[in-house]
Amino acid sequence: PNVKSIQIMLATDGRPLHARIELLQGPNNNKQVMEVYCEDGMDRPFFAVVETPGNGNVVRIVNTATLEYPLSAHVEAFEIDNNRDMAQRGAGIMWS
Repeated sequence: PNVKSIQIMLATDGRPLHARIELLQGPNNNKQVMEVYCEDGMDRPFFAVVETPGNGNVVRIVNTATLEYPLSAHVEAFEIDNNRDMAQRGAGIMWS
């Protein structure tokens, strides 16, 4: 299946949240970057839905806070393209 978008949630145990979210779309494209800051990551966690068009997308989450301020990151598929004609387009297993 092709993931069309992802959902990202960042949270802490009540401490400040400093993070950088990077979306890399292939080797020859510039990465898209989001800087995230929140005073209290438990009361106000960060949540976003990010589109991931095409193939070869990589999401990188970096905790830019110090070691004393850990964070938890949750990334899941939000919208999936379940085309049933993938075998006709040359993707997947071809049975003979």
